[in-house]
This record gives sequence, C-alpha cells and structure tokens, in this order.
Amino acid sequence: MSDAALTVKNLWKIFGRGADKVVGTPDADLSRADLKEKTGCVVGVRDVSFDVAPGEVFVVMGLSGSGKSTLVRCLTRLIEPTSGEVVIDGRDITGASESELRDLRRTHASMVFQHFGLLPHRQVIDNVAYGLEVRGMSRKERRAKAGEVVDLVGLSGYEMSYPDQLSGGMQQRVGLARALANDPSLLLFDEPFSALDPLIRRDMQNEVIRLHHELGKTMVFITHDLQEALKLGDRILIMRDGAIVQIGTPDEVVGAPADDYVKDFTSDVPRSHVLTLKWVMREPRPDDSTEGPVMSPDTIVRKAAHAALASEHPLRVVDGDQLVGIVDDDAILRVVVAEESIA
Repeated sequence: MSDAALTVKNLWKIFGRGADKVVGTPDADLSRADLKEKTGCVVGVRDVSFDVAPGEVFVVMGLSGSGKSTLVRCLTRLIEPTSGEVVIDGRDITGASESELRDLRRTHASMVFQHFGLLPHRQVIDNVAYGLEVRGMSRKERRAKAGEVVDLVGLSGYEMSYPDQLSGGMQQRVGLARALANDPSLLLFDEPFSALDPLIRRDMQNEVIRLHHELGKTMVFITHDLQEALKLGDRILIMRDGAIVQIGTPDEVVGAPADDYVKDFTSDVPRSHVLTLKWVMREPRPDDSTEGPVMSPDTIVRKAAHAALASEHPLRVVDGDQLVGIVDDDAILRVVVAEESIA
C-alpha cells in the first residue's frame, strides 16, 4: 500500500543480550520458550508486517503477553525495534535521529495510554495544552487551541478543574484531548479504556467512534477485548506470542477465523451483529423473484433481518447495478438460531 499512513515491514523486537544476533538465523524460528531456553532472549514482536490506510481504525488485539503493547511502542520507538522498518506518512522512523523522533512525537503521532499520565498540579486546560507548550506555542495561543479540543471531547465547563476532581472517564477524555491538541496525523491507543468501568468504557468507545467520524484521523488501537475490537476496528490484527495470527475485517475474523485460536476467540460473538449479507447470501437463480427488499452485500445481518423477515420475497443483494446474491428467511434464521444455541 504505497499511500499508507503507516507501513510496518518485518518488524522484530527481541529482549535480551545478543538479541540483534538472533534475527536471520535458525534460532529466529524457535518457539518463544525454546529461544529463551537456548539464548536467554525473549521475543516480543516476531516478523510483523502490515499497512494502515489513511483514516483507517486499525485494531491490534491479543491476550496478555501477545506482544501488542510492545508493537505499538515500537512504532514511535518508545521501545527500540531489533530490526525491521516503520514508515509513518512517508518518514522512516527506524532510521530517524533523536531530534526527528521528538518532532514525530510532538506533531505527527500522539499516544493515549491506559494510565492517563496527567499532571496533577495543572488544570485541565493546561494538561491539554501541554504538548503545545513543549512545542513553544504562546500561552494565549495554546490555551485557545486547547479550549477547542476540550469542547470537542465533551469537557466544556471543566477547563479549570484539576485531574483529581474528575472521574476516571473524564480523566481519560483529558488524555484524549491532549493527544488531539497537537493535531497529529496518527493516533495510537494502548489499551486506553481497560481500567474503566464497563459503562464508562462503552461511552469512551462511542466517543472514539464519534471523533473518528468528525476528524477522520488514522488510528491504531490496542486492546485485549474482542468486543471492543469488533466495535471500533475497520480491520483487526490478532497476535499470539509476538506474531500475527490473522488480519481481517470484523466479519472476516468472525466468519472465517484463521485457526482454532481465533475461532475460540470469536466463539461467543453474536454473529448477526458482525457478519454481513455476503456471508449468508446464495447465488441468484433464473427463477428468483425480481421483487423484494434490496440491500448491499456489506449490510450487517442484524440490520437486514427485519426487512428480510417482513417481506414475502427474498432479500436481493445488489452491488452497484449488479444482483450478486439472494438472502431468504432461512439464511437469516440460521444465524439467529446459532446465536441462541451459543447463549
């Protein structure tokens, strides 16, 4: 993807003495446990490659220890990669100097962490403006810019509050506003909502979706929660033991899991909430009715179910001007019944 906002090629991170001598040798093919036993080194990220398109929400998920947080920290060299290439907006990060890295972190890529890292002695407005202050912006100018972002994330009226006067969800909004204040092209989220209560977490997920629709920022979002990944991601990368298991859209991950590991991950997912009509439609036949509701192949099954079940005729799936599939009541009900058997 030549016009990618982010390109990662053959990225490795190995911890331990002599880690740089592992890549490119037979030892690199050893399992995590075998490599540690033989060399004392631990693989954090194993030969990872992917592209992220401009404006895409790209979710990286996996269980604890899968390498996802190490990966996101390698993208801006908060952790130094052992080998490989990272390119952000056409800039090779792995070859960047210290001053170039500082510029990258201040202007091009901002990070939102699980632990908010707010400055306790500063009011909300000055926490949000902190990155602009570091860049040398005048107090008046940075406060004006920070005020706009405070409004954007729903914190109007709390500008003069201190962090300890805010709830966890509101503190995370401050962290999000601080990341947005620099107007970065790339936002990196490292499990930002995992410490929040479920209801607040859902609100913050909705906030990220709203901000993405309004701003169109490219986002890389790290999570261990599949429901969060399915809700937020245009595409999802699933990691295990530092390596990629599967990359796909939410419906691809649920509808065509790459292996038993992914299948187990997705076994409790309500399929009608994720699968699109292309997964349940059949090919058109000459004797099919020319009547019935018309929908696109990317329509979620749950959203199509009411129209399909209420119609006397099968649902017609149309891509552009072409009829590509037929969905009858049985196809819809098979998905719903399968969900009920899981529950």
